[in-house]
Amino acid sequence: MNSPAIPVSETALEQLRHVSNATLTTQLFKRGLRNVFLQGVKPLVVPSPGTPNLVGPAFTMRNIPAREDLDQLSAFQNPEHPQRKGVETVPPGAVLVQDCRGEHTAASVGSILATRLKVRGVAGMVSDGPVRDSATIAALGLPIFCAGASAPLNLTKHHTIDLNVPIACGGVAVYPGDIMVGDADGVVVVPRHLAEEVAQAAWEQEELERFITSRIEAGAPLPGTYPPNEVTLAAFAEWRKTQS
Repeated sequence: MNSPAIPVSETALEQLRHVSNATLTTQLFKRGLRNVFLQGVKPLVVPSPGTPNLVGPAFTMRNIPAREDLDQLSAFQNPEHPQRKGVETVPPGAVLVQDCRGEHTAASVGSILATRLKVRGVAGMVSDGPVRDSATIAALGLPIFCAGASAPLNLTKHHTIDLNVPIACGGVAVYPGDIMVGDADGVVVVPRHLAEEVAQAAWEQEELERFITSRIEAGAPLPGTYPPNEVTLAAFAEWRKTQS
């Protein structure tokens, strides 16, 4: 059900760029999914209001604890080193998602690798570990969601072992091809096979909530307004006809 071959339309992706993760978690909750929001993962630069969300299919990278005899700087001379290979092969438009086991004492990426991701057209990166060179990375404009900043290089704690396999990130299962959505609150994982229906339902929920908010701002009480009763829903249907 999580096959990257399942198509996700550009319409759905565009809808996901403009709905909140609060809305998405509600829609996923309605479908029985409770653990979809990555814990401890925040935007390196908080997006300003109106900024489209980070949206893209997951390309995953799994790290295990480092071992001193293997994780030396010389390992990076090998072009097949999984970390470097991952940066070179994550598809344009995808989101690199790293499983760092929630380890906060070493970086999951630095400015040079982040620059390479941006140049290659990658949509962004998500990690449950921190980054180094955080100020430089923040200035790149590449959406990064992580666990803050930490200067030590990844080799002090991490051994990158595998690419594009199921991982855990922020306590959430992420399968290759799942749709990652990042906003000011953090990151939600939308299972790929649900992306179309969740995107449409989230768009419709936010349209209803815009109407409800306007009523609350005008002084309407919560009972009958939120959640809406039949009278409010009928008023919403009429209001909707006036909207472009």
